[in-house]
Amino acid sequence: MNILVVGAGPTGLTAAVELARQGIVPVVAEKRPEGSGLSRAVGILPESLELLAPSGTAQALLRKAMRIERAKIFLGDTLKVTLPLDISDDLHDTAVALPQDRTEEILRERLAAFGGAVSFDREVVDITQNATGVDVSFANGRRQRADYVIAADGVHSRIRTALGIAYGGRDIEEIWSIADVNARDWPHDRSFVLARANTGHMAVVAHMAPQRYRVVSNTPDALKSLRLPMDVTRINRQGQFHLAARQAKRYQMGRVFLAGDAAHCHSPVGGRGMNLGIADAADLARRLIADDLDGYHDARHAAGAKILAETERLRLFLSSSRAVNTLTIRAALTLAGALPPLRRRIANRFLHG
Repeated sequence: MNILVVGAGPTGLTAAVELARQGIVPVVAEKRPEGSGLSRAVGILPESLELLAPSGTAQALLRKAMRIERAKIFLGDTLKVTLPLDISDDLHDTAVALPQDRTEEILRERLAAFGGAVSFDREVVDITQNATGVDVSFANGRRQRADYVIAADGVHSRIRTALGIAYGGRDIEEIWSIADVNARDWPHDRSFVLARANTGHMAVVAHMAPQRYRVVSNTPDALKSLRLPMDVTRINRQGQFHLAARQAKRYQMGRVFLAGDAAHCHSPVGGRGMNLGIADAADLARRLIADDLDGYHDARHAAGAKILAETERLRLFLSSSRAVNTLTIRAALTLAGALPPLRRRIANRFLHG
């Protein structure tokens, strides 16, 4: 079986590794000239680690990643509740953080161990298909014939657009921001920190490497919005971005399959984006190996729709400036602080959705 994977982010690489470890080494085409140097998505949840375990990827990630032991939720600068996330040593209860470029590096290493590699500087410009296969043309003049194509080429997927698959949903007008920084003596190491103001403005801090942190906010300046003191020693990257909540109408058209951001996008609230793409990729690889492709769209479209709905509800609730929302959040956190079973339930929801 000849399979082409377009896109060498976590989704495309997961699909490639899962196929290669079972004897089908795909061609992997990536339009970038080299691997990304950006942190991007950082949280890797238990389901993803379990899916990546058979290839040895999870074990490699655990050797280099930062295990997240707790989640801390602040209202203003007051800590309201700490949720334990290190429930056990089992993968089913483990969440880790690692800059996305290092996650991709580990996936490329595992792909190489199974005989595969990424072909960089291969940008798709055209795609056609018939009953027997798919023809893909690249900007460098090369052409590739494949039995199947996995389109993991991101939110602005050239393949999805070329096939005319609708990417329904909406763009969100809020301006969000991100900062990738080094800091010293941060008192919340190995933690996921959410700090929310009464205005609905919030900042999230993820510890992703020794003295390296990811700050995301629903304001134009992530660092300025963080009410908690952070001794920043270096700013690796800062930027602003807009959100969208969109999903492809179809995840399959003929012999072409969409996965990851090419199939869906949503807010970073809850840290589900990369993990949803990894689940898409693992499911699709399994189906290709088993020659059982008919259920891919139904299964993964339903999973994507569920995550999109949940993240939008949570984003709207947390970012609302309505006084009743603030009072509800304060009451819920106070109750969770007093009741360990409720804390465990919330922690389990964070880990497993």
